[in-house]
Amino acid sequence: MHLSSLFLYPVKSLRGFAVPRADLDALGFVGDRRFLLVDANNQFLTQRTLPRMALIETALTAHDLVLRAPHGGSCAVPLRAAAPAELLTVRIWKSEGLLAEDCGVEVAVWLSDFLRQPCRLVRIGEKFTRPVLKAKARPGDVFNFADGCPFMILSEASLADLNDRLDEPLPVDRFRPSFLVSGCAAFAEDTWTRFRIGTVTFRTAGQCSRCVIPTIDQLTAERGKEPLRTLAMYRRDADDPTDVNFGQNVIHETKSGTLHVGDTLELL
Repeated sequence: MHLSSLFLYPVKSLRGFAVPRADLDALGFVGDRRFLLVDANNQFLTQRTLPRMALIETALTAHDLVLRAPHGGSCAVPLRAAAPAELLTVRIWKSEGLLAEDCGVEVAVWLSDFLRQPCRLVRIGEKFTRPVLKAKARPGDVFNFADGCPFMILSEASLADLNDRLDEPLPVDRFRPSFLVSGCAAFAEDTWTRFRIGTVTFRTAGQCSRCVIPTIDQLTAERGKEPLRTLAMYRRDADDPTDVNFGQNVIHETKSGTLHVGDTLELL
């Protein structure tokens, strides 16, 4: 088994991109979900309620996050504040009281205009801390602005199994994995508890229950019924049939390192 693809999503729920390598720190992949959109009440925003977020492309330079929207130009935001930034107290699911740095008026106006929704962009800074709340978490397990874990793993075989059942195959971007692996059977990742990729050891934290985001075309922001309709036929959670699982949530035990496409995956 080996790592076949790596993905970064600099802003939670905006479009991500594939990379040939990715560095890790305590929060997850460096550059991954270090930014977040919040509403007027400082509650997190996602494609679940704002599908247009899928249309905004993201890119990273040495110093900036760059956002691009169709026919909407672009906007750049520093990865780190040049001066002390205003802190906002934001919330993501059950993670409350998170201190994040406000990224300013210019990007807030640009995003609000495109999304047709008042919002602000916030960034992880020195005051940010967020423990993983999953049952498999241990002291010291912290992460970024992701839903519940720093990573989500999916196998090529699982995606192929699903696509064989669909009238029209779906690309991997519908599922927003952190990494894609090859060389295993479909849904083998469901059974893993610990594994190593390169020099980095990971611990699984439970299967990934899918929301409506996989039904959103990431190029058009149009919403359909698939793949949730098909997944519901054979991927319902045994303990909670209201959940439909696809992929596995993952916590990194090794808090620094680098992953490369092609690295070997070894079960522990």
